[in-house]
This record gives sequence, structure tokens and C-alpha cells, in this order.
Amino acid sequence: MSSAPPNDLPAAAPATPVAPRGSSLPTLLVGVLAVAAVASSGLLWQKLSVIQEQLARQSADSGALAIEARTMARQAEELVRETAARLSVAEARVSEVALQRSQLEELMQSLSRSRDENLVVDIESAVRLAQQQSQLTGSLDPLVAALKSADQRIERAAQPRLTPVQRAINRDLDRLTRAVVTDTAGLLARLDDLVRQVDELPVLNAVAQAASTKRLGLSPAAPGSAGGTAAGAELPWWQATLQRSWEVVRDEARSLVRVSRVDQPEAILLAPEQTFFLRENLKLKLLNARLGVLARQFDSARADLAAATTALNKYFDPASRRTQAAATVLQQAQTGMKAAELPRLDDTLSALATAAAGR
Repeated sequence: MSSAPPNDLPAAAPATPVAPRGSSLPTLLVGVLAVAAVASSGLLWQKLSVIQEQLARQSADSGALAIEARTMARQAEELVRETAARLSVAEARVSEVALQRSQLEELMQSLSRSRDENLVVDIESAVRLAQQQSQLTGSLDPLVAALKSADQRIERAAQPRLTPVQRAINRDLDRLTRAVVTDTAGLLARLDDLVRQVDELPVLNAVAQAASTKRLGLSPAAPGSAGGTAAGAELPWWQATLQRSWEVVRDEARSLVRVSRVDQPEAILLAPEQTFFLRENLKLKLLNARLGVLARQFDSARADLAAATTALNKYFDPASRRTQAAATVLQQAQTGMKAAELPRLDDTLSALATAAAGR
């Protein structure tokens, strides 16, 4: 028997293609490159992290340095202000020391003056002060007292170079003794008294109190009392009362009509409220005259006193003793005002200036 080829054998599996041996080298290179890239990336990332840490550290250090710099700047500014304050205090002390030095120099210069030079300066100051007091008070007493005191001090000093000053003082004393000035203090006192008396002066249209009114104010004496009058003892009390009432009525009837000479009709027609303003106006004139005397403006004061005299003679009762006394005071005040100026001490002052210039 012929044998056929064996068809019943299992089919053989397809053979796996075998890669060629030359294609594995690029793959290996790519892998190596990838590993190298990863390694270099890691190294770069690590280096970048280190650089970031260094930058953060340097930034922190820079911030700390900036804060420290600002602190030092503030301290430097405070130090500058403190130094400026100390410098100003030192300058003030230097100026104070300079002032004290100048004062000490002036004191040394004043102490280095001789006794007669100091005496001249003191006398001149006293004389000028006395002049001011005399101008304010209108009295010669301060001038006389100052010159007499200066004369006594020069005599005690016994300095020949002050003899001209003593002669000038004696001449001025003689001139003051002969001078006649207004007694300002006495004149002011009289004007003040007159101002206080204005309210008591009777006006021209004032009606005198009737005697009957005075009698009406008297209380009748009780019958049998120890204080009763002789007439009351003789008459019964009711008859005495009737008699006093009749006298009151009779005196009032007589006072209803008065006959007198009227030289100033407007003075008779003054109302009571006008009388008040009349007295106040008279007081103002007297006070204005007083101010004029204090200011040594005697012409103005004399004009005010003349106006006061005119008002007194026009509106007040000339028969009253108080009115007459006030008119006398006004006349004496006008007469006592003298417009003469106070004597000047030119001789004494010029002699003192000459003595002071001869130092």
C-alpha cells in the first residue's frame, strides 16, 4: 500500500518574526536620553529650588536690613534733633554768659567811678525826679527839698570841682523862694467842698417854709404835764389847739401872695426836675474846673469857674448865706489861679552836665 502524505497532522503554528538585531540600539539610546533628560530635569529643579531658597533668604535679609536702616535713620534724626536742641541751649547759655559779662563790665565801670562822679549822677537823678513831681502836683516843695538835699551832700563831700554846682543850686533856690505858684492842693480841696455843697444851695424860686408849718409840726402839750408851756398852763388845751390852728391858717393865707423883685424870669419858672438838672450841671462845671487845675490848664478852669459863678448868681438865692459863701469860694478860686509856669532849674542842670562831662 502506497502511503499518501500525512494530511492529518496538526497545522504548525505561525512562526514569530524575530526582530532584527540591529533595531534595539536606537531604542536603547532613546531610553538613555530619556533617563538623562529626567535626571537633568531633576537636577535643574533641585538647583532652581536652591536658587529660590537663596532668593527668599536674601529677600528676608534685605527686608531686615531695610527695617534696621529705617530704625537707624530714625535714631539719627532723633540724634540730630537732640543735638540741635542742645546746640540751641548752648547758644542761649553763651548769650546769657555774654549778657552777664556785659553787665559785669558795666558794674565794674560803675564801681570804678569816683565818689564825686557818683554824687553828680545821684544829684541829677534826684533833681529830674523832683521836677516831674512838681509838674504833677503843681507844688514847689519837691524842688526845694531836692535842691537843699543836694546842697548838703555837696558840702559833706567837700570837693572843689563841685563848687560851681553848689553855686548854681543856691541861685535856683533863691529863684524858687521868690516864685509864686498856684496852691493846687488847697484849690482842689475848696472845689471838692463846693461840689458837696451844691445840693444844699437854695434855688431862687424856692418858697421858704412858713413859721406856721413849723408850729403845726409841734405836738400840743398835754394838760398838767411837766413839759407844758406857760401859755398852755394858762389856757385850756382845747383853746390852745384852736389858737395854733388859727395861726397856721393865717400864715398860710399870708404866704399865698408874695411880692418880690424878679431879675431872672427863667429862674422863677424852673420846675423841680429842672432844678435837679441845674444842680448836676453846676457840679459838672466845677468838676471840669477841677480837671483843668489838675492838668494845669488854668484858662479852661477859670472859664468853667466863671460859668459856675454865672449860674450861681442867676438861679440860686443870693440872700442865702450858703449861696454867698459859695460865690466867695468861686471868686477866691478864680483869683488864686495863676498861669505862671513852674521855675526851671536850668543853672543846676547845666552845672551838673558840665561836672559830669569833666570825668
